[in-house]
Formats: sequence, structure tokens, C-alpha cells
Amino acid sequence: MLFLLVSAVAGQSVDIAPTVVLVSLDGFRWDYLDRAKTPTLNRIAARGVRAERLISVFPTKTFTAHYSIATGLYPESHGIVANTMYDPLFDAWFRLSDREAVGDGRWWEGEPIWVTAEKQGQKTAPYFWPGSEAEITGVRPSFWEPFDGNVRNAERIDQVLSWLDLPNAERPTFVTLYFEDVDTGAHDHDPEGSAGVNAAIAAVDSAVALLLDGLERRSLEDDVDLIIVSDHGMAQTSANRVIFIDDFVDLDVAKVIDWSPVLQLRPADSLVEGVYRSLVGAHPHLAVYRREEIPQRLHYRSHRRIAPIVGIADEGWTITSRGWYGIRPQPEIGGAHGYDPASPSMGGVLLAAGPSFAVGVEARPVQSIHLYSLFCHILGLEPSPNEGTLDSVRVMLRR
Repeated sequence: MLFLLVSAVAGQSVDIAPTVVLVSLDGFRWDYLDRAKTPTLNRIAARGVRAERLISVFPTKTFTAHYSIATGLYPESHGIVANTMYDPLFDAWFRLSDREAVGDGRWWEGEPIWVTAEKQGQKTAPYFWPGSEAEITGVRPSFWEPFDGNVRNAERIDQVLSWLDLPNAERPTFVTLYFEDVDTGAHDHDPEGSAGVNAAIAAVDSAVALLLDGLERRSLEDDVDLIIVSDHGMAQTSANRVIFIDDFVDLDVAKVIDWSPVLQLRPADSLVEGVYRSLVGAHPHLAVYRREEIPQRLHYRSHRRIAPIVGIADEGWTITSRGWYGIRPQPEIGGAHGYDPASPSMGGVLLAAGPSFAVGVEARPVQSIHLYSLFCHILGLEPSPNEGTLDSVRVMLRR
């Protein structure tokens, strides 16, 4: 996912409080800027800072990564540990398709940036951002909408611009957008530069151009900070790289919570060790861990929603069962994400330009958990406790 941050500074040519607009372009990999025609995004990059890539959290999935950007926390700390998960305390399931669960604040731990801002007297409008449909710590954003994939990109932009047109006392200072074109295209086509992916990249570049045009019509173009980020990239999968988990374990005794590329298994307590032993070392492209032994660098051990047994597929490999594969075989082309964030294919982009940012700086890779502190800095907010630091992105800022 790719994001655009817009910060307008009060006291300059436009009478507007410091304001952030965060735009997610889902599935936009860091190297797509050099592979496809992205004149709008390249224009923004040329005006300021470009990091080598943005490093996501583990697993590199939509909801985990979005919510880490919003909170500055790893998934084990904010509780959104997967797009599909089971909470043994609640005895309840969370799925992206379950609108009731998505809007249930008990799943969303930590403090997202819109809650931080609302608590400190600012209005917010996180539009289509994971977590924004729920009341979190008793707080809702001033404006929000339930996700609707049928809303066209132009309509989404018009909504954001209409919020920016509100009188000062009503105008939100933090607004988000979300565009899924590239993620959809890279799942359906070869993510290594196919025509389908290139068309999706062009579509989101045009969407950003439309947003910038709207800002220019409002005389905001010289008074905003633009930060473009993405939460994950894409890896090529193949019908020749499939792991059939039921070749090694009886799925009747090991409940599958989530499948691929991060397998989550929750057997009965008495069966955990036996299931683990049947899987560890069973396939050369599947690393299997007891929850408490997952590598520390992944920050993926401590939450109860992480299953007792976790399998992590190598980049480009898919985990499934023979029964499911018979119904839905792995396509010959297409991409996937969720893999180790250290893999270059999972990297996103990070660009920044505007009055707060240096010009002509090429930064080293940046971890996405540091962006919450950056948002708070621009908005003048006291951050909630988090696992990022402003110092980690200070090189991007003007001295």
C-alpha cells in the first residue's frame, strides 16, 4: 500500500491549521517508481526526499501494516496480528469480510493517530483506513466512512477535498484516502512489470495528480508537506511453489486460523507439541515455530491472538491444503504479500516533499512504525506511547 501525507502549515499563504492527508495506494512496491510511468509521484520525489524503501511490519498484510502506520506499534502490541485471526479470550473471529468485527473496538488496541488528535482537540477524517470504523478507547473520528470498494477514486478525492473546504472550526486536520488498484492488479497479474500492473500504477498516479490539482485550486500547493509511503510490496507466486500442509499434519486436530504465507495453527493444548514436531523441518520452504520461538526481529510473539504454532513460507511460496487446491488451484501468474518484511520484494516507498522536508536527500530504508511520530510532529501532538521514534526520520526534515 502506498500513502500520501499532506501537511498544511498555518501562518503561511493559506489560513489552515497544520493538516495531514494520508493516502494509501495498496500494493505499490518500492521499485515501481522506476519501472512504470509515474510522472506525478516522480515529481513529488524530485522536490524532496526519497528513502531507499519503506520497511513494513510482520506479517506484511493490509490490516496489520495499515494499523502499525497509524499507531507506531508492531502487530504484537496493537493486536491486529493478521487479516484473519481468532481471539481465545473473546472466543471470536476477526475477518476482513466481517463488518461487525471490523467495527468492534475491542479488537483494535493501541492508539491510532486519529484518536491521538481527537483527544487533543483536533478533528479527524480517516476515510477507508483500517480501524477507523471502530470506536477505539471510547473515541471515534469526527468523520469516517465504512469501506466501499464501489466508490470511484475521483469520488474519494472529492470527499477529502470537501472536508478541506470546511470552515476552520469544522475542518479536520487529519484525513486519509485509500486506493486498492495496484494491490488488486498485482494479485491478478505478474507483479514484475505486467501490463495489468502497469495500468494500475498509472491509475493511482493519476489519482494523486487529481488530488494535487484540487490542492492547487485551493492555493495549498506551496504550503503542504507531501509524504508518500506504502505498507508492502508484492512477490511473484507460482503453481510450482505450493506447500500442501495436510501432507504433514492432520487438519482435523490442528485448527487452521490463517493460511498463507503465514500459517497459524491452534491445536488443542495437549496436541501442540505433537503437531509442531510433525511440521518442523517437514518442507524446505516452510519455517515452523512455536509462538514463543518466533525470531525476535519479527516482533511477533507476545499477543494471545498469535497462534501457538506459526509457519512462515519462503518468499513466493503459497501454503494451502490439497482439498482447497482442488477447488482453487494456484494461478500460473499473480503476486502475494505477507512475507518477511526484510525481503526486498515486500518493501514499500517513502517519498517526502514540502516546507518541512529537505531537498535532494536519498535516505536509507525506514521502518513504517516511525511514521506515527512524524505525523504527531507535523500536527503538533503529544504522541501516545509507541515503538517508533522521530529521530529515525529526522534526516528527512529541514534543519
